[in-house]
Amino acid sequence: MTFKTRMSVLVLSTPVLAFVLVGGLMGKEQQSSGQQTYQHLRVFDDVVDLVLNNYVGEVQVDKVMDGAMRGLADGLDPDSAFLNPGQVKAVEAGEAAPDGDVGIELTRRYYLYIIAARDGSPAQKAGLRTADTIRAIDGKPTRDMSVFEGTRVLRGKPGTKVTLTIIRGNAADPHEVVLVRDKVAGPLVTSRLMGSTGYLRIVSFRNGVVDELRKQAGDLAKGGAKNLIVDVRRTAEGPLENGIAAARVFIKSGTLAIKAGRGKPEPREPVSARAGDGTVDLPAAVLVTTGTSGPGELFVAAMNDNDRAELVGERTLGRAGIQKLVKLPEGRGLWLTYARYLTPKGNPIQGRGLEPDIAVDEPDVEFGAPASEKDPILDAALERVKLKVAA
Repeated sequence: MTFKTRMSVLVLSTPVLAFVLVGGLMGKEQQSSGQQTYQHLRVFDDVVDLVLNNYVGEVQVDKVMDGAMRGLADGLDPDSAFLNPGQVKAVEAGEAAPDGDVGIELTRRYYLYIIAARDGSPAQKAGLRTADTIRAIDGKPTRDMSVFEGTRVLRGKPGTKVTLTIIRGNAADPHEVVLVRDKVAGPLVTSRLMGSTGYLRIVSFRNGVVDELRKQAGDLAKGGAKNLIVDVRRTAEGPLENGIAAARVFIKSGTLAIKAGRGKPEPREPVSARAGDGTVDLPAAVLVTTGTSGPGELFVAAMNDNDRAELVGERTLGRAGIQKLVKLPEGRGLWLTYARYLTPKGNPIQGRGLEPDIAVDEPDVEFGAPASEKDPILDAALERVKLKVAA
């Protein structure tokens, strides 16, 4: 190996050491000791040396090292990511994403994976659903694309098009779906009266959701609702904190969530109800699916652990991590999950999800087929409400 190549490796591998020191092995921190950490670094150094000295072709050191660091981030959780200098500058500058959006929330399962498509969005109108896999965006494979990058690639100028290559279930043949980006629009909350039951659909946890939720729940109560069904199926959009804020509408007292950091013992910061919370006190049930994620899960956990609502539907996704930018040498950075929210009872959400009290699966829909008119989850919740009233 030439001196120049060794210097290149030294410069480019410095972020790897920084990565490990700030949490690159967080996923295994309970088993890892300092000695094991440095053992991993020695193995990494051996692999780099073997590649540079034995690979049949010319090695592009910067490309190989960037790939290694992307792999390290990918091994933590879907929301952590290795950022290139351009992405770091965008985060530091607080650059706003373009106005055009397709309405998809993403995670990673080998490829980019759809958590949910927002009601009324281009993605939802095109029939995209929870668990659809995005194999490529505009022909670029998503195998090495982080959630951070994928989310930004999907944004653009309103009216512009983006082509997604979609796999649904075990289907072998991909489908190409062309979406036209549009401005984020539509209501945050919708509602209707179903006999004596008020139905509230939380479409998104974007800013403004709390006022809308309080208003529409109040209107349903004035209209004669004796109980509520709150629907957060396929709801994943918005800041995590807004899920907690929405729960304040229904919960008068108690713990709403616990913010946990890293350490032994794990530092924990309870988030509690305040005076004036819990203005809506009607009995409630909450509808959930695998597409219920992020702020939706914090809302659900607060309602369930405080005995304000039973959960009806599917296990939720399990996404409650909090990220921040950690700067690395050479302008690179790490979008790192440094803390997470727990349920009010102290149980983890991240990577596990929340189990429903009454398990009901959503119907499967073949690609291109119309959505089923049947709604077994809502039907089960209505039946449960009737039984409680009768009791």
